[in-house]
Amino acid sequence: MRINNNINVQKVLKGYNKNLSKTKGATNVGMKSDKIEISQSSKDFQIAMDAFKKLPDVRQEKVDQVKDSIDKGNYKPSAEDILKKMMSNAK
Repeated sequence: MRINNNINVQKVLKGYNKNLSKTKGATNVGMKSDKIEISQSSKDFQIAMDAFKKLPDVRQEKVDQVKDSIDKGNYKPSAEDILKKMMSNAK
């Protein structure tokens, strides 16, 4: 059985071809590309975080000063200073 000569098939193909020509025109429409913008405060924050990451975890000069004071017997913090420091870290 040949379907090329069937009138119903011809009608369907005409409708299909009309729709196909409409979609070809739609593909020529310019596509917009995505765009991302980073605020100045975010850039500043990133710079600050990079600088923070470069800092050493321990300030060795401070540690050495305290060690020297302890070794010499000069390091005698008051109980009040110790309590203040403990409470400030508890928050």
